[in-house]
Amino acid sequence: MVRFNAEGLDGLRDRPKPGRPSALTDAEQAALLAAVFRGPDRARDGCAAWTLPALCRWLEGRFGKRLHPASLSRIVRRRDLSRQKTRPLHPLADERAKAAFAKRGCAPR
Repeated sequence: MVRFNAEGLDGLRDRPKPGRPSALTDAEQAALLAAVFRGPDRARDGCAAWTLPALCRWLEGRFGKRLHPASLSRIVRRRDLSRQKTRPLHPLADERAKAAFAKRGCAPR
């Protein structure tokens, strides 16, 4: 009744609820996005492609915050990123051998 008396019918409408604050601040989310776009360093991060568990380990090491991969998935989706990742590439792959195989397959020289 207090809101109705103060604001009339508009006072009876539901107002947005604040909800739980995000686990990561805006600055931390920006650093996460930069790391995702930069890609992992195999020697430093210990992985060839970012996965949610690998990103969780990275966040814990960088900011000291432990997140479950499902929680991080919600944050990543809110930032308009998909779960798709590029096809993995072996770090010792030989591009010339790959191109030669694509030309003639398994045929002997």
